[in-house]
Amino acid sequence: MADIDSVLADLVEEFDLLGDWEERYRYVIELGKDLALLTDAERTDDHKVRGCASQVWLVTEPVSDGGLAFRGDSDAHIVRGLIAILLRLYSGHTPAEILAFDIKTAFETLGLTGALSSQRSNGLASMVARIRRDAGAVG
Repeated sequence: MADIDSVLADLVEEFDLLGDWEERYRYVIELGKDLALLTDAERTDDHKVRGCASQVWLVTEPVSDGGLAFRGDSDAHIVRGLIAILLRLYSGHTPAEILAFDIKTAFETLGLTGALSSQRSNGLASMVARIRRDAGAVG
């Protein structure tokens, strides 16, 4: 598996192929369409992410090599896309890798920081905090 920085580099390359933020926004929504749906049993308060304007659920599962696998869903299309980006960056990596990764710089590099509304940015920060909390609990 590629390290997180390599995954980020791939995402940056994909985003660079797109023109303005409107095209990138559509691409983020497209990324969200590929997320596997969570079951009704996984859409619980335990998996719900607090601090998001829309409904967001994240499921964290350990994998055999010491990494963590993440799955998520939302009732908002753009948020599903943001989840897809987070899952692509974080899934399969160890808690130490997750905690060491500079996600703020990653968002700036992808152009997400200035393009999202403050409400979406706060929700994204809540999702990252949840992933980091789960990684910290394991690591």
